Amino acid sequence: MRENGIEESIDRPLTIALVVDTVGNQGNGTSNSALQWAAELERQGHHVRLVGIGAPEYPARVNKVPLVSWVAAKQLMQFAEPSDTLFRTAFQGVDVVHIYMPFKFGRRAAKVAHQMGIPVTAGFHLQPENVLYSAGPLRRIPGISSFLYWLFKHWLYKHIDHIHVPTEMTASLLRAHGYKAELHVISNGYSPVYSPKKPADPDASAPVPFRVVASGRLASEKDQITLIKAVSMSRHAGDIQLVIAGTGPLKQYLKFRAGRLLARKADIGFHKHADMPDLLRSGDLFVHCSIADIESVSVIEAMACGLVPVIAASELSAAGQFALIDESLFPVRDAALLARRIDWWIAHQAERAEWGEKYAEYTKAHYSVEASVHKFVDMERKAIGE
Repeated sequence: MRENGIEESIDRPLTIALVVDTVGNQGNGTSNSALQWAAELERQGHHVRLVGIGAPEYPARVNKVPLVSWVAAKQLMQFAEPSDTLFRTAFQGVDVVHIYMPFKFGRRAAKVAHQMGIPVTAGFHLQPENVLYSAGPLRRIPGISSFLYWLFKHWLYKHIDHIHVPTEMTASLLRAHGYKAELHVISNGYSPVYSPKKPADPDASAPVPFRVVASGRLASEKDQITLIKAVSMSRHAGDIQLVIAGTGPLKQYLKFRAGRLLARKADIGFHKHADMPDLLRSGDLFVHCSIADIESVSVIEAMACGLVPVIAASELSAAGQFALIDESLFPVRDAALLARRIDWWIAHQAERAEWGEKYAEYTKAHYSVEASVHKFVDMERKAIGE
């Protein structure tokens, strides 16, 4: 230990403030991740103060933004109202403040923390391409995506020295758009409640109904319509039961199209976060069609449960990195080829049993929330040390 106390301050358990606009909402991926990390940080001996809407000790008020809040609410997200009193109370005595979103709440939190002399780190969890897919005709304006990368940088990230990004794809996009901070690639990871199901019997015939599961916001960039079309084109269409767990602006449209196209009634809608492990373990195949994705934790969770994934290969989605075999990939928006992939896995029961176990083992080795939080703490210690 050095006399100036720097070593001591770095080695002891940390007190970390996590600033998230929407904390108490387990339908939103960012909220889920923040809550999982908070629980794991506490388990590892650190102290966490959650700050945001629905936080147990440091709750924020809702900031209603005309039109924008209405769109965000459909994605189970709300914007928090900044409060210097809230921030100063929550940050008193913390070692570091971590910001999840570049909006008004997070920006003001960072400013107050800096005024208090507290180190600030941030995560990049909101891909501009995801925002634009919810913005209708706006996404067709030339250069709008680059503008949003610039705007987020101008708002928050140019003031931050250490940024958490979930994937190498995200890191590459940020570097390409002129982000100068040190980027720490750390998976959001998955909770240990997503444990493997009993492996499929390799000698049995494919189950009927054969359950194809998908999970994610019901929004255009998630492209669930391609999955519905693919199931309708499958040679086994009459034997497939489709489950799409999620909520969002396209819920009624997707239910309508599924009702018209599919032989069996599809289950499309919200499932409680606590029910998701059992839902995934009840499935026979997991399909992820997303066009734009910053990490795709839903794919990691499915693989952890022993489900073989079939994933859209898209240059704006990081999910393709999880595929361990060609039969787990298909070209984005290609319903015909996705139908062939689904048919292949139905016809190859032994391979599905074998690869289900392999995916579960691979996920446990690479994407546990425990390992992710260890890396996150290393980042926080580095920021504190500087």
